[in-house]
Amino acid sequence: MYVMDLQLFAGEKTEPATPRKREESRKKGQVAKSGEVGTAALILAGFLALRLLGPNIFYRIGQLMTHFLGTMADFDGSPDMVYAMFLLALSEAGLILLPFLAAVLLVALGSQAIQVGLRVTLESVQPKFSRVNPLEGFNRIFSKRALVEFAKSLIKIAIVGYLAFRQIRDSLHWLPGLIQMDTTQGLTLVGQGITQLASLIGGALFVVAVLDYLYQRWEFEQSIKMSKQEIKDEHKQAEGDPQIRSKMRQRQRQLASQQMMSAIPTADVVITNPTHYAVAIRYTMGEMRAPLVVAKGAGSIALRIRQLAAEHKVALVENPPLARGLFRNAEVGHEIPPELYAAVAEVLAFVYRLRKKRQS
Repeated sequence: MYVMDLQLFAGEKTEPATPRKREESRKKGQVAKSGEVGTAALILAGFLALRLLGPNIFYRIGQLMTHFLGTMADFDGSPDMVYAMFLLALSEAGLILLPFLAAVLLVALGSQAIQVGLRVTLESVQPKFSRVNPLEGFNRIFSKRALVEFAKSLIKIAIVGYLAFRQIRDSLHWLPGLIQMDTTQGLTLVGQGITQLASLIGGALFVVAVLDYLYQRWEFEQSIKMSKQEIKDEHKQAEGDPQIRSKMRQRQRQLASQQMMSAIPTADVVITNPTHYAVAIRYTMGEMRAPLVVAKGAGSIALRIRQLAAEHKVALVENPPLARGLFRNAEVGHEIPPELYAAVAEVLAFVYRLRKKRQS
């Protein structure tokens, strides 16, 4: 009969990642992200911005060219004039293209923020030996991710090629007529064709981007899966090792017991069961609102309390019902419950009378 050892499967990563593992992955820059989303967004946003801002851009370019042509009569070719014209062209070009570039930049940042949120991490760009290791590089080249990226590249090339071919094929009937058109009309017609092609390519790449993002998210979830043992280890780290926690609790109990035993000499009376329970009470008239429990215990602890009480000449009073009531309803360091005031007062009065007789 073959017996299967289930421990063999303990290392298999079959469990979804915990929130802590996800947060650690984010800190390392490991997130579900598709570069295709940014590419598609840039193409669509770029040509949309060009379509909206294009008339103003071309108008200002025309004004700039008119200005330069109007000053050609005064152009003497001196370095100062060339430098001045260069600065003017540079500043005007910046002002003309600034809205377009700003729109594209915002879309680029937004496409990344939507996928991974606003988080900056430098760990992913830190130098690592594995990145220059030839063996690691060889494994990356022939890894599953590399094959997927290669397949995506082929799909994109095929989509762009087909759309460009179709656009050129559909434009063959009016392309020869460009010779007979004026410049403005010809540029407008060509611009419309380019814009239409860009829109088709951007839309197709957007579909590819959505599919790629879903794949990247699935692959990311697979990569951060954890084994049952890893989850157990994480719980131990978060909550502390059970053995260590047990030792800490034992040490705390020992310290509490030592403090409790050291307070017994200050007690006025120890009320006993007589052997099962022992509760030490202290009361200072005028300073305390009610009697205070300074120690209590059962079994061997009760025996130790009685021994210490006898060593320090603390009165021992047998009162089983009161001892049980105090043990169950009063905590060390706290006042006795109000329902036991009368019973404890009788015991304290008895102890005070005995103490007074001894002193007299």
